[in-house]
Order: sequence, then C-alpha cells, then structure tokens
Amino acid sequence: MTDTPLKIGIAGLGTVGVGVVKLLSQQADLISQRSGRDIIVTNVSARDSTKDRNINISGINWSNNPLEMAVSPDVDVVIELIGGHSGIAKELVESAIINGKHVVTANKALIAHHGTELAQLAEQANVAIAFEAAIAGGVPIVKALREGLAGNKILRVFGILNGTCNYILSEMRQTGKDFDLILKEAQDLGYAEADPTFDVEGIDTAHKLAILTSLAFGSELNFNSVHIEGISKISPLDIEFADELGYRIKLLGISRQTGSGIDQRVHPCMVPVDSPIAHIEDVFNAVVVDGDFVGTTMYEGRGAGEGPTASSVVSDIIDIARARKFNTFAIPSVELKKAETVPIAERVGSYYVRFMVLDKPGVFATITSALKDNNVSMEAVLQRGRSQKEAVPVVLTTHSTRESSMLTTLDLIEKNEAVVEPPCMIRIEP
Repeated sequence: MTDTPLKIGIAGLGTVGVGVVKLLSQQADLISQRSGRDIIVTNVSARDSTKDRNINISGINWSNNPLEMAVSPDVDVVIELIGGHSGIAKELVESAIINGKHVVTANKALIAHHGTELAQLAEQANVAIAFEAAIAGGVPIVKALREGLAGNKILRVFGILNGTCNYILSEMRQTGKDFDLILKEAQDLGYAEADPTFDVEGIDTAHKLAILTSLAFGSELNFNSVHIEGISKISPLDIEFADELGYRIKLLGISRQTGSGIDQRVHPCMVPVDSPIAHIEDVFNAVVVDGDFVGTTMYEGRGAGEGPTASSVVSDIIDIARARKFNTFAIPSVELKKAETVPIAERVGSYYVRFMVLDKPGVFATITSALKDNNVSMEAVLQRGRSQKEAVPVVLTTHSTRESSMLTTLDLIEKNEAVVEPPCMIRIEP
C-alpha cells in the first residue's frame, strides 16, 4: 500500500456528488484496501456554498469556479458531475485532461456528443477518462463490455436505459391510468424532472445507446445517427392490447452491427411476456448483450439515484487509484471506425398496429387491400366493440416485413375517411 493518497476534486454536489462524498467517507477503509492507497476529497465545487447537503465538507477546499480544479496541484482526479454536453462541463473536462489530470464523469450527454475527441485527448495526455456512471446508474455495463466480454465479438446490445420511462410504462400497465397522470405522479415522487422531455422522448436513452454502440462495435460515437422515439403517445389501450397478445411495452435502446452498417434506434417495443427483459419493472434498468462465444448475458440494477450512481463513480476512481490501464472505448481511439448508418426504414421485423375507425362497410377491406398491395402479411387481428357513431379500435400484428412497406401501408389506410386518428405503430422485438 502506497503512502501517497489519491486526491479528488468533485465538481457538482447534486444527488450524485453528495453520494460520492458519502460513499468515500463511509467506506474509506474498504476503499483503501481495494485501491492500495487512501482516496481523499480535497476540493469541491457547486453553485451554492451555503446549501445544507447533509454531508460534512469541513476541511475541504471550496472552489467557486470548478475550472480551478483543472489546474490545482491538490487534485489528481476531477469528478465532473455538472451535466450538459457543452459549456462549463466540457471546458472543465478538456482543461483537466490537458493539465494531466484523470477525469471521471457521469455525464452521458457529454460523452455521447464528444466522447471520441475526449478519448483521443486523454490518450495523448496519458490520463484516463472514465464514465461507468453515465450508463444505467449502478449497473457495471461499461466494464462488462470493455473487459468482461473483451474476448467476444458483440452481435447486439439492447436494453431499458431510462428508469423514468420504465416506471411510467410499468405504472400504466398496473393501474390502467394514462400517460399524463402517471408522469405527474413520477414528477411528484422525484422520478421525473419538471421538464421530462429528455427522458420521455427517448433522448436520454439515445445518449446512453450511442456510448454502448461505440464500446460494443469499436465505432466512433455518432449520436446524430440514432433514430429516436419516446413514449408520450403510448396509451393504456395499447398496453391492454399488448397484454392480450402476450407482450409488454418497453422503451428500448437497440444497437446491432449489420452488413450494411450500424442500426441504432430508440423506440417503444412490444417484447414477449416470457422474455427476461419484459419483467424489468419500476425504475430498474437492464442491458442485454449478445456475444459470439458467451451467448446472451443480461445486467440489471437501479438505473439512477444517489447510491447506485455514486457506486459507479467510485468504481472508476478505484481503477485510477490502482493505475489500471484501459482504452476509453475498449480499443485505441485512433482505431475507432466511422460506421455507416442503417436507416430505420430498412428495419425488417414484425409490427403491432392500432387503428381507431368508424364501423362502416368497406373499412376492413381497405385495410386488407393496403396490406396486400404492399406485401404485408397479417398474423393476428383483434377488434373491440361495434359502433357507427364512435370510433372503435382495430388491432393487427404482422409477420416480418420491411418498415418502409409498413409505413406506406399505414399512409394509405389513414386516408380512409373512416379512420379517425393516425394509426399507432409499435415495433415487435424478439
């Protein structure tokens, strides 16, 4: 055990920052044993120095400007917990690396947008930039891909990467309430932000998926190539039909390397009720990885929160304390490939579609004719109620078909005057 402690500066004392201070304090002896040296917090920075955070930071230097940490001789590792893909967070990380300091961050937006350049900068400076906490909270998926599965060619990675969305969909299924009501409850419980757009519209999941894609397939990060759809249009009716058909609806991030390039997409999916990921409920996250030698592995845990995310931050700090050498994205950053993007229109798979129609003669004939004209084959059909005055749902699932054909079919059907609202289409994933 070395007598030289590792000195930490923490920028951002929100939920995660407070958790890191607590964990390093409460587990100090255990962490020292596993690190081979003491780890001490020497600097902290946040917007408000007078706020009561229920932690003891007496004796720790307070920096009004977090950029001071990047040049301080009393800081070996900068922990960036500010957030945001630009501004002060990016400036702090770049400055820390340039000044020879290691960086640990939970900032998925920063890594998703600038990870390739930051990795190159860090490798040139011979320092680490680590981000286990940026994906799935306390689930050690970065280390699993970079180290545990290093001997495998990864075939596919997918999962539930946003606890807020998973909570909302779980509660909608269990209570029958609509999206807006459950979202309000999630906000009251602190599971959703006042502005929930990043979560419910799939952007948060897309940030995390872009990082997983680079780790899995050795490609440059390309957040802009991720197809993104959220859950705000999912209705209790769709969840009810999913249950009747033997599925559950989950917001998934999915990435595959195909012969045409990388297929990256975030959208609601119907998953078979007997699949393991269908049973991941509440605020939990889960990531499934298919490897050529290992087969299928799944990693599950809490995707956010003080304790789980702080656990991941500290695991990266311990790696740095032990002087563990690793490439940021599993291979040298100069070897990351610029991959071709597979458009969502080229997806081939099955679909769930719900129409709201007036029960008039010829409506079903219009639907079946459009399907036939575009070579889309029905697998199952469900219809609820009959009314010539009020719209009733007609639900069908299809056999495997190309998405472009499916969209053309829906466009034709929607033009029928008896179809009173845009069709709801949800992709079925095995």
